[in-house]
Amino acid sequence: MKLIVKIGMSLALVISLAACGNSEKEDKESLRLDDYSSQTKEKKTEAKDASGDSGDDLSNKGIGPIKSMDLPESIDSDMAANGASIFKNMCSACHKMDKKFVGPAIAGVTERRSPEWIMNMILNPEQMIKEDPIAKRLLIESNMAVMANQGLEEDEARAMVEYFRQYDKQN
Repeated sequence: MKLIVKIGMSLALVISLAACGNSEKEDKESLRLDDYSSQTKEKKTEAKDASGDSGDDLSNKGIGPIKSMDLPESIDSDMAANGASIFKNMCSACHKMDKKFVGPAIAGVTERRSPEWIMNMILNPEQMIKEDPIAKRLLIESNMAVMANQGLEEDEARAMVEYFRQYDKQN
């Protein structure tokens, strides 16, 4: 009986890891904890103490194809609904809206990050994790769980930003 439980748990783990995306082994192997050893907990604490916040910077646009964007004041509810569907299908295995799961909680992300940063993280997670200071910190906080590139298009990432805006506005 114990063997069956162990096999079942192992199978569940393998399936859940596969659901988070199809990152290549080569990419995962290139992201080692040693690469980020310069960002210790002490440095994170110093950044929080010095600035009074988590060290996030809304002027940070991230690294990727999105250099600038202007968001309208009003929320496009159709686009937000499309973004909610994409989030549910592609991201909810690792992200929850109101709590940290494998990855960080999404609630409030539009208040913590620029829309360009959010889209670049969705569209270009590999390079963001390697080069962006916020993404590096989030990787460490997420116990080195690398965000998988889901292969989304720019319009899909934009729809997700609209969903996040709608969620943040309502909560």
